[in-house]
Amino acid sequence: MPHEAISVFDMFKIGVGPSSSHTLGPWRAAQRFCENLFSSEQLSAVIAIRVLLYGSLAKTGKGHGTDIAIMLGLCADDPVTFDVNNITPKIQDIENMRKLILHGLHEIDFDPREDIEYLATESLPFHPNAVTFLATLRNGKNIAETYYSIGGGFVVREGEKNAATSAVQLPFPINKADDLLHWCRKTGLSISEVVMENENSWRTEMETRKGVLKIWQVMKDCMFRGCHANGILPGGLHVQRRAADLNKKLLKDAAYTDYESWMNTIRNGGNDFKYTLDWVSCFALAVNEENASFGRVVTAPTNGAAGVIPAVLQYYIIFNDGDKDDKIIQFLLTAAEIGSIFKKGATISAAMGGCQAEIGVSSAMAAAGLAEAMGGTQRQALMAAEIAMEHHLGLTCDPIGGLVQIPCIERNTMGAIKAITACQLALQSTPDFAKVSLDGVIRTMWNTAKDMDLKYKETAEGGLAIHIPISLSEC
Repeated sequence: MPHEAISVFDMFKIGVGPSSSHTLGPWRAAQRFCENLFSSEQLSAVIAIRVLLYGSLAKTGKGHGTDIAIMLGLCADDPVTFDVNNITPKIQDIENMRKLILHGLHEIDFDPREDIEYLATESLPFHPNAVTFLATLRNGKNIAETYYSIGGGFVVREGEKNAATSAVQLPFPINKADDLLHWCRKTGLSISEVVMENENSWRTEMETRKGVLKIWQVMKDCMFRGCHANGILPGGLHVQRRAADLNKKLLKDAAYTDYESWMNTIRNGGNDFKYTLDWVSCFALAVNEENASFGRVVTAPTNGAAGVIPAVLQYYIIFNDGDKDDKIIQFLLTAAEIGSIFKKGATISAAMGGCQAEIGVSSAMAAAGLAEAMGGTQRQALMAAEIAMEHHLGLTCDPIGGLVQIPCIERNTMGAIKAITACQLALQSTPDFAKVSLDGVIRTMWNTAKDMDLKYKETAEGGLAIHIPISLSEC
């Protein structure tokens, strides 16, 4: 049976907030379009570029920074390395000069107010997140390419086959949770060990370990920054950042100098329930406040749900003595595999499935990762993922103003707590008696997604987005 080969580094991508599908995906699409112009030796002949945003990208694109991401992508800036402090001045220069350097090589006239169109009443059939790039050449010829941002920073060009399906043959092909469990039983390997064997098809184990620890480093940096940044989030809702104040309150002005001493200070504060609960919330808030501020985050599996996995892993490290590289890698490899199974069997795009596809999936990923890292069996890890998603089913995506702020930021705290609860339930249970399987809940999630009204799928046309009387003064 054909299988889609998805790597841990497909599920965990380093990028810039606030949205993987509305920011990172369009950014990558713009880069690919320019790379195609360059490779076909047509870049220097371009005299104009127009960008057409469809469906969900058009409806909430401004709030998600889709226009900003596309301009940076057209300039060949990379979301992994571009200095996030330079985003605002660079965009202001483009808007003021009405010019950009296409692919970093070729200057063209470009006015985002005229050359980026928001076609909010039009959608393309393949996916709600669609963008078309139109290039006019000096000889009068036009070039058009359409891309779909399908969630988690994954991008598909119209008409192309899914390269991931045939790019590599894995020793343990996995489409469903039952496939994963089959390989675990057959080999005696844990989930993370099966995943590592598959990752060896792309690179050496040493390279994978190094890459996974780099992912964790970016998550750590994001949490630390978010716990020490004050102010108002951009976008016009005037949302006050809370993580820094909570961090300061919990530590009672204790002194520390860096991330390591910060962790030790937190650990020295004890581990009673309320204290631990507050810290898990603080970690999640910190990441998603950074995400809302165009900070550097890791899709896990999306930007809107980027705070769940770091918060749960940080909880494990600080309060469960999990500060060991092997345990961190075990956690993240397991979590990534659960995310890939959801992507294959359902969706990780809120525009397709509502917030159950983002917070729900991230909570399931974190629950499974935590269960395995804490010594749970393969079936207990899968059970933890199932429990976490079961109690996110039907969660809508209704961001106020199209911004990844309300209710998105707080939802990450809830997803993290549910992941820990799901893990504990699974570890104290016997999977033999479970009535619901992970594959069963994934099918249910996908059916729920298809039945969900469009207005609850990242369109800002239903739910909190229309019932909270807040005007956006800056959007």
